[in-house]
Amino acid sequence: MSGDVQPIGVAVALVLILVAAGVSWRFRLGLIRDLGGATVLALVQLLIVGSALGLIIAPEQPIAYSWVWVVGIIGAAVWTVRSRVPHAPGVTVAAALAFGATAAVSLGVLFGLRVFPLEGRTLIPLAGMALGNSMTATIVAARTMTERFVSDIGQVEAGLALGMTPGQAVEPMLRLVLRDALSPQIERTRTVGIVSLPGAMVGLILAGVEPVDAVLVQIVVMYLVLGAVATSTSVIALVISRQLFTADWRPRRDVVGDA
Repeated sequence: MSGDVQPIGVAVALVLILVAAGVSWRFRLGLIRDLGGATVLALVQLLIVGSALGLIIAPEQPIAYSWVWVVGIIGAAVWTVRSRVPHAPGVTVAAALAFGATAAVSLGVLFGLRVFPLEGRTLIPLAGMALGNSMTATIVAARTMTERFVSDIGQVEAGLALGMTPGQAVEPMLRLVLRDALSPQIERTRTVGIVSLPGAMVGLILAGVEPVDAVLVQIVVMYLVLGAVATSTSVIALVISRQLFTADWRPRRDVVGDA
């Protein structure tokens, strides 16, 4: 196919990394070592993943192997959120629930309603897109929810004093948190095709797929990502917002002191 890339092509593409290194050198950014490390790490990781996927998604392999891979993606995403927002109360459980719900909703729609056939070659990439693209927004939601609780603790306590439940007291900040987490993805969806051509669409076109067919796949992927981001951010923000209070409806002072 016209989109085939040979090893020599990968080597030639390293010129682009040299461009980035040149920028770092010219402006004394101190990022040349990081660029080199990231480049090598990405190459090694992708080669390993590509080789493993070639075995797992082979037509003769049971679909159960692909589901195990999806569980692994969820576990990695949970660990990443936990490491990025360690001060958020109950963040591990909250992230597990968020990504579990995201996988259930996203994959349930795509495969339950037969948008795509349930095969290893479709299950793993689509799960990776849904969970991977929602992870950053999930981190933002978890971090912002905790930080806003700390900064607006006086407002929260005033609401509780007026007889509000914890959920009612944090609802205004919950609304702001979800708006901040969702807005970037909404903007990306709004400008797709005009300002940028998404990776899935570009990859399909380079592989020789008709542009219109590539567009149809990309539209589904964009909807998938937007729905995934909405699901994961709302679940993690809601769960963490409940963990910010004690059983007797008092704000947790350990969170206020540690965040």
